[in-house]
Amino acid sequence: MQFPESEEMKMSPESYPFVVRPLPYEYDALTPVLEEETLHFHHDRHYKTYVDNLNSVLADYPELQKMSLEQLLTKLDKLPVQIRTAVRNNAGGVYNHELYFDSMKENCGQEPSGALAEALERDFGTYQNWKELMRQAAVSQFGSGWAWLVADEEGKLIILQTPNQDVPDLQLYRPLFLVDVWEHAYYLQYQNRRADYVEGWFGLIHWRKADRRYEEALHRMDKGWSHQSHQAGVAAAT
Repeated sequence: MQFPESEEMKMSPESYPFVVRPLPYEYDALTPVLEEETLHFHHDRHYKTYVDNLNSVLADYPELQKMSLEQLLTKLDKLPVQIRTAVRNNAGGVYNHELYFDSMKENCGQEPSGALAEALERDFGTYQNWKELMRQAAVSQFGSGWAWLVADEEGKLIILQTPNQDVPDLQLYRPLFLVDVWEHAYYLQYQNRRADYVEGWFGLIHWRKADRRYEEALHRMDKGWSHQSHQAGVAAAT
């Protein structure tokens, strides 16, 4: 079963050449959890490298240049074998970083609300139980990777881990947000103290965007799931 195209959640641009999306806030907006130098290093170098590499990989494949980021990630087995790994790593790096940066805001004590808050209690017992499980997933991810909160096709919330730049199966799950536990995301400030970084990150979660992503998933569920390839990506804040 596949998630349908979302009217709110679209990658921009949707096809080659992909561009570096600016941060949706100033570089100093997330201090003291993430300092300006850390965000410059992470966004302007690491994320940009994935965008540049993906464009380089696709440059000689005009038949693939009309594919969206999600289509590339969900149709990896259809791509030429010689570029499959490079597309997986770099398209995943673009997708993951764009969602990560877009899922944070200044530390203002925001909390989940609405349908998402109810789902957290339904599926994890309490917000605190969810937070502890999410913390464990992020801190225990071996090596580089990510911890995700996703919704399945029935609206159930699930915590997932992925290594490297892997992405959950986007035909089965709607990502709500994720935390980057690659060392480049936090090492300039926290060195090996990943747990301290993750604890600070909880205060940066943009719950309003997460709420809207979840509500969009539920809305689409009510209308019936489509089997068409979807273009879901980063929700716009309003």
